[in-house]
Amino acid sequence: MPATRKNSADHATRRAARAELTITRTFDAPRDLVYRLFTEPEHIVRWMGPRGFTAMNFEQDARVGGTWRGMLRPDDGGRDLWQGGTFREIRPPERVSYTFAWDDERGTPGPETIVTIDFADLGTRTRVTFHQTGFATKSDRDGHRGGWNSTFDRLEEYLSLVRGTAA
Repeated sequence: MPATRKNSADHATRRAARAELTITRTFDAPRDLVYRLFTEPEHIVRWMGPRGFTAMNFEQDARVGGTWRGMLRPDDGGRDLWQGGTFREIRPPERVSYTFAWDDERGTPGPETIVTIDFADLGTRTRVTFHQTGFATKSDRDGHRGGWNSTFDRLEEYLSLVRGTAA
């Protein structure tokens, strides 16, 4: 049976749905603190990036329409990895949403994904639900899954340093 426009659209929708990423983590810290660690560059640069990378630069204007830009340097001396995007939604301390794109070797942003992070208040703990959509392939999604999980491990380690102190 030849593909119709509807069949092609349905297939594209199913393919895109499979290339979404959701990660839920609970952090042993109050929501206001966890939210601040996600939205204040002086904190983000201390934990952003998976193991094997160091955040060397992070700047952002955390407001709708504001931009963000960061750079991860591989510990093994590889090429610096620049990334950036634009904020789509800011609801302190409940939600942040922004576009995300890696720069290519020439510094040109590549395809965008959309990141949405929800922060649920659990009293002295916070449940973070991270959702990223718009991956071109499941392989791209799976690479981000490993990177974000490692990044959230680093956030937990950083939280242990700032817990109980004025962050």
